[in-house]
Amino acid sequence: MEMDHVALPLTAHARARMSGRRITEEAVSAALVYGREVRSRGAEIYVIGRREVKRALQAGADLRDLEGLQVVCATNGGPVLTCYRNRELTALRSDKQRAWRRAA
Repeated sequence: MEMDHVALPLTAHARARMSGRRITEEAVSAALVYGREVRSRGAEIYVIGRREVKRALQAGADLRDLEGLQVVCATNGGPVLTCYRNRELTALRSDKQRAWRRAA
């Protein structure tokens, strides 16, 4: 089964980072389609973790090679700002979680 793709504008910074990190446009598109969305630090971050890989496999898409991919976008459907790989997702907190930790 072929993966769904989403066209989203990329900043020059995002293109440079993708090139340097060997992340394809198809990988970024897959993160936007199948990734978990977290709003943090004034951005929308799409993350492919173990759960997303498992769900995508059930839907017929193999994302095992993309586990740990994080795509940072501007809010409200803005362009992709940057992307990177980081399998450690515990540091990724939503704005609500950050506010709760500050209040404690």
